[in-house]
Amino acid sequence: MYKKFTAVALSAALVVPTMAQAADGGESQFSGASDLRADLDHLLSEHFILAASSMQKTYDESSDWEEVEWALDENVKDMGTALEPLYGEEGAAEFVRIFESHNGYTDDYVKAVKDGDDSAKEEAEQNIAGFADEFSSFLDEATEGNLPKEAAEEALVAHEQDVQATFDHYAAGDYMESYESYRVGYDRMFDISKVLSGAITAQFPDMFDGSVESADAELRSTLNQLAGEHFALASLELEKGYTQAEDFDFVTWAEDEHTADFKAAIEGIYGAEGADQFETVWQQDHINAQSDLAIATLEGDEEARDQAIEHLKTFSQDFGSFLATATEGNLPEEAAQDAVWTHEEQVIKTFDQFVEEDYEASVKTYREGYAFMFGIGETLGGAIKAQMPDQFGDEAMPEEMPQTGFGGASDQSSMMAWLSGMVALALGGLYLFRRKENQNNA
Repeated sequence: MYKKFTAVALSAALVVPTMAQAADGGESQFSGASDLRADLDHLLSEHFILAASSMQKTYDESSDWEEVEWALDENVKDMGTALEPLYGEEGAAEFVRIFESHNGYTDDYVKAVKDGDDSAKEEAEQNIAGFADEFSSFLDEATEGNLPKEAAEEALVAHEQDVQATFDHYAAGDYMESYESYRVGYDRMFDISKVLSGAITAQFPDMFDGSVESADAELRSTLNQLAGEHFALASLELEKGYTQAEDFDFVTWAEDEHTADFKAAIEGIYGAEGADQFETVWQQDHINAQSDLAIATLEGDEEARDQAIEHLKTFSQDFGSFLATATEGNLPEEAAQDAVWTHEEQVIKTFDQFVEEDYEASVKTYREGYAFMFGIGETLGGAIKAQMPDQFGDEAMPEEMPQTGFGGASDQSSMMAWLSGMVALALGGLYLFRRKENQNNA
């Protein structure tokens, strides 16, 4: 029924060209299998964050709930558009139909919870279960059994449980549990991406060089996950801070947990002093400045706002130097600084458009900014790969490295700890460089 699935189709769904493509004339530094996995990383993880946001905003009757729902639907259409050249109009339309009905069922679920209508809630849950059944059958057929229906359905059910748990805890005011579920659910999308891309490459081995399980593909996916989650949480922090939302402190908690993912890896290699140096660079002129920007905007304090933006500019320069030094020039300093500042500008622009109540523009900028993070993952991953080819070649991962599947956060955390340690080995050079520079200047 369906035409063949290739990496070209999914690549068409990207909103902006990646940094790596811009830097090297359009040729990826990674295999076709890695490109496919990265594109699925982007689209599937974006679905999760938009679904979680849409449910929150619909429940709260936020002014921008319709625009966020629009963005969620656009994410689905992007997937359908990407598939149409290969599956045809019929296949793409079926994909979009299944997903759009799923988005409607989650709307019904939110309304039922808000109204306290247990009967309507149960009906919505049954419809969501029906989506998992229908879509798993679609995936089984599309991949010609390389992703069996049973395994696909298990993954989809787990994803739906993540989304519902994130929302249910939010609606109950259990914000810590909500953001714990958010992080687990976001993490799981990268597990699903890995398994789905693996099924597709197994189905069409002649169309995809390389492996989705190679060390460089794992590195790139891990960087994608960390970069994407940072953008999502940074945008949330600004919005929640400006609106003085009750869950603001728990968004900052999630950001601190995200920061800790890096700090723990660096501490394991360079000790507490090196880890503290990293945390200072990351927090002081970056994470803390985001909170300052939100509060200054809320209070109409232009001087404080300008100061917060200056801190973010300083961070962009410092962190760009950090990356250039750490990768021994494989990521050029000016390019790194420009890329980090482009990211910061996208976060600020998304926030400012929200404040101005230009919600359509805000969600469009949000989607562009989120897509850009996957270019950062590609570029930084490519620089580290070039610097450390023995550790991050394109061979399949050694057996002793943790493997992931649909197991969820525990397995993925183990893999991320290993890879983050390797990334820290590359990135931690900045601390030693700065220490030596300070000693020379003393």
